[in-house]
Amino acid sequence: MHIALLSRNRNLYSTRRLIEAGESRGHSVRVVDTLRCYMNIASHRPSIHYKGQELEHFDAVIPRIGASVTFYGCAVLRQFEMMGTYVLNDSVAITRSRDKLRSLQLLSRKGLGLPITGFAHSPDDIPDLITMVKGAPLVIKLLEGTQGIGVVLAETNQAAESVIQAFMGMKANIMVQEYIKEAKGADIRCLVVGDKVVASMKRQAAEGEFRSNLHRGGSASVIRITPEERSTAIRAAKAMGLRVAGVDLLRSNHGPVIMEVNSSPGLQGIETATGKDIAGLIIEHLEKQASIPRKAPNKAPPKPKG
Repeated sequence: MHIALLSRNRNLYSTRRLIEAGESRGHSVRVVDTLRCYMNIASHRPSIHYKGQELEHFDAVIPRIGASVTFYGCAVLRQFEMMGTYVLNDSVAITRSRDKLRSLQLLSRKGLGLPITGFAHSPDDIPDLITMVKGAPLVIKLLEGTQGIGVVLAETNQAAESVIQAFMGMKANIMVQEYIKEAKGADIRCLVVGDKVVASMKRQAAEGEFRSNLHRGGSASVIRITPEERSTAIRAAKAMGLRVAGVDLLRSNHGPVIMEVNSSPGLQGIETATGKDIAGLIIEHLEKQASIPRKAPNKAPPKPKG
């Protein structure tokens, strides 16, 4: 297969591993910088241009679209979809997962476990918002934050009210969540490929830190997940429409609760912790799915005879 890997940096671990995995299985993999793509949005022959030339045909696209370029990246991905190219995670699913509030609402509709979450616009509603999520300690999250940035743990109701007021004063969109004390600063990252959890790891927050992100100094180790956790992760990815996803869970007293569903999960932490060839499993899944016949892209209608 001829595979396009949408990534802004070919030297990133995940990008390098996907290239290695694809080439080791006999495929050609071309790294395409998402922001250097530009589109001809035509009715009969949509195309994508790249650095002054029209891009060649690809059999499949693996999107590794960073959160900061979601809007443009998904526009590029939609263009590939219009051209009839198979994409590993489609633009709608990525957009859905990147909107933290919308993704939680979709997961809620499917009856999946979630931390109690509140969202409000008016400062007048802050006291009831805090009560709604069982009071302090509670977690305040910027909807646009990634990798633990813009996440605050408020230890008291007064501190929570001050932080929420400050964010609202800056016109920032935030949500407020109950703090799962029993998780003890640890979460579980489940890597879903297709309809299976192919790997899972426990991420433990550093001493004095409640965020378990590896970018924030957290540590990773292998963990055996329960059947309920496995089912929750698979259902969460399916609810988002993602074929490959990183699903972050917390172990609460009332079962697993979902923190986030990531459409471009990093491979370094989980491959290192588990020793599994996750990149190879992703390429293997791509091979099976890209071979399924799909609707042909729009073509110009035939010219009338005579």
